[in-house]
Amino acid sequence: MNKKYDAIILGFGKGGKTLANYLANQGKSVALVERSDKMYGGTCINIGCIPTKSLVDGAHRSVIKELKSFEEKAAYYKEAIAQKQKVVSMLRNKNFHMLADRPEITIYHGFGTFIDAYTIQVESQQKKEVLQADRIFINTGASPVVLPIEGAKDNKHVFVSEEILELTELPKELVIIGGGYIGLEFAAMYNAYGSHVTVLQNLPILVPREDRDIAAALQAEMERQGIQFVFSAQVKQIVDENGQTYVRYDVEDTHYNVPADAVLMATGRKPNTAGLHVEAAGLKVQPNGGIVTDNQRRASDHIWVMGDAAGGLMFTYVSLDDFRIVRSSLEGGSYTTDNRNIPYSVFVEPTLSVVGLTETAAVAQGYDIAVATLQAAAIPKAHVLQKPYGMLKAIVDKKTQLILGAALFCEDSHELINLITLAMDAHVPYTVLRDQIFTHPTMIESLNDLFGKIKM
Repeated sequence: MNKKYDAIILGFGKGGKTLANYLANQGKSVALVERSDKMYGGTCINIGCIPTKSLVDGAHRSVIKELKSFEEKAAYYKEAIAQKQKVVSMLRNKNFHMLADRPEITIYHGFGTFIDAYTIQVESQQKKEVLQADRIFINTGASPVVLPIEGAKDNKHVFVSEEILELTELPKELVIIGGGYIGLEFAAMYNAYGSHVTVLQNLPILVPREDRDIAAALQAEMERQGIQFVFSAQVKQIVDENGQTYVRYDVEDTHYNVPADAVLMATGRKPNTAGLHVEAAGLKVQPNGGIVTDNQRRASDHIWVMGDAAGGLMFTYVSLDDFRIVRSSLEGGSYTTDNRNIPYSVFVEPTLSVVGLTETAAVAQGYDIAVATLQAAAIPKAHVLQKPYGMLKAIVDKKTQLILGAALFCEDSHELINLITLAMDAHVPYTVLRDQIFTHPTMIESLNDLFGKIKM
């Protein structure tokens, strides 16, 4: 016999869990389906921002600077992994009970698939159950893209991001395949712990979505820290020979071998929509695997999609904002995905934080722009922190004086970028930040100087 609910939510991520609580508060019966007991709370808590930032924090504590030998650093790294696991376990348990202890919410463990537009089959190792609801919400997250490199499959020295977070032994030689944001974060983190890191990038440039001056500053600083980049590297094979793992790659017509104690495959992420059989519900899927929705995240008149499953920017705060959009849709509101300014931070050292358009994109879209850059070495607080590295950049529309975008590669940029995003959302001119009174000495007062360099 089918079990009937007011709502079915596929996925225990940020958007899904927040929606479940919201619906329960409305007195609705909710079935929440999660395939893994290691994913209560979603990607961020379990395999994303929380565990990685826990390790990043450990990598930059002053105590690590006092460690001299690799063995000392490896022991410290093992302690950091244990602390990370403690934090993740606590948050995962907290998230589970936040929903499971509510009488309105039933947690189903298993993989959910569509039978039709109103019916979900949940399959676990023990049984199959069929659920029905008038409203269905998809929040199934994303997973790493794994390239079919010869010798990578089932190799105990090859990891994707979520797997390497469980590695308790610090690799002396770490090879990262992929020079995107995930690869760069792990490169910076493991370099800080004491690994020698080589990044193999298949493109001739780093972070192609950013302006070249920002990318050049990022590359220069990471190389100063000891991280090695190889560009236009075509990885051909991963082999184990005489107790050592090697990554074989070509640059043009030259063959290379690089030794590795661990290999991280950081080649992107894809929405977890394969196997959901969304076609049975009449839903359409984008080429990248994201489910097609309108600007209120509706995939049909009674099915909504949130977070990574929608195929956009894959951040936990996007999933949370998608919940707000879905809530607005349920309440007859008008909040949509249109014109959202979504900032993001790459936790290298210092942090790279970006919002809005790059200079290249603004020109391509026909804006008449003013551009300003500021070296981080010009910021007094950066010297106080002994971190005068990086640069800041802002793009302003000359016609409206509104901020179109910014890229901040400097200490505390992950905090500063939120104020710029707020100014963009509020549609205030750049002069507001140029003339704002900020405390001194702080990193945020750099916005006075950055926007003061805008020439109209």
